[in-house]
Amino acid sequence: MSAIENVKKLREVTGAGFKDCNLAIKESNGDLDKAIEILRVKGISKASKKMSRDAKEGVVVVSGDDTKTSMIEVNCETDFVAKNDDFISFVKELSELNNEKNSNVEELKTVKMKNGQTVDDNLVALIAKIGEKITIGKAKTIKNSDGLNNHYLHTIVKDNVAKLAVMVSLDTKDNSDAVKTFSKQLSMHIAASNPLALESDLIEQSIIDKEQELVTEELKNLGKPDDIVKKISLGKMSKFKEENALLTQAWVMEPKKKVKDVLKELSIADLKIKEFYRIKIGE
Repeated sequence: MSAIENVKKLREVTGAGFKDCNLAIKESNGDLDKAIEILRVKGISKASKKMSRDAKEGVVVVSGDDTKTSMIEVNCETDFVAKNDDFISFVKELSELNNEKNSNVEELKTVKMKNGQTVDDNLVALIAKIGEKITIGKAKTIKNSDGLNNHYLHTIVKDNVAKLAVMVSLDTKDNSDAVKTFSKQLSMHIAASNPLALESDLIEQSIIDKEQELVTEELKNLGKPDDIVKKISLGKMSKFKEENALLTQAWVMEPKKKVKDVLKELSIADLKIKEFYRIKIGE
């Protein structure tokens, strides 16, 4: 391994700057382990220690347009860092690149940013500079050439950077203001109501099983006989599915109606909810 490759590797492992890594490689005569030790003794090694900590704060960033929209989550340890200018600048550029790469995070990490360094190298440098663990979390791209996408940001940090973001995609040839308004309101509804799937039979089986387990346990603890437990649990599970499927949820703007009723009332024959995605920091 050449000296420059050693320096690069040392930077990745420790998060220290190029100058410090270069000096440590020279001092250790190219021995990587010894160089790591030299930096540790000097107290320069930051990133590797940071990576064992929890990063439960952060932001969600949305990029794109109404035919292709992407969102990406970037986590850090404190809300203070989530508002840091260097951090915001990094996540905004990262979000644009994420939209280009269709949320392929592994590919995204190798892409070069405006400064000529890869996303991964910039991430390591940012960790060393800021002094907190920073990680790329969930990412999602929704493409739509047969309708329109819309999104909603809640608790905005700056511009397209927020604490909660929703993307929604509609299938329709209708491009009226009524459809655009509905798509925006639907995004807001999803932000507030956090549906697990579009329809009840699309809710993940593992979630259904877990809920069934909790309901059965709760009823048995009340000392109810098995036949009663079975009857009540059927009702509870039916309610759980209804409340967690988007189409059967109570419409946030008018709770007496369900989402499917509002959709029907728009009287647009080809209008369908295609898909949606929601990310909330800390959830």
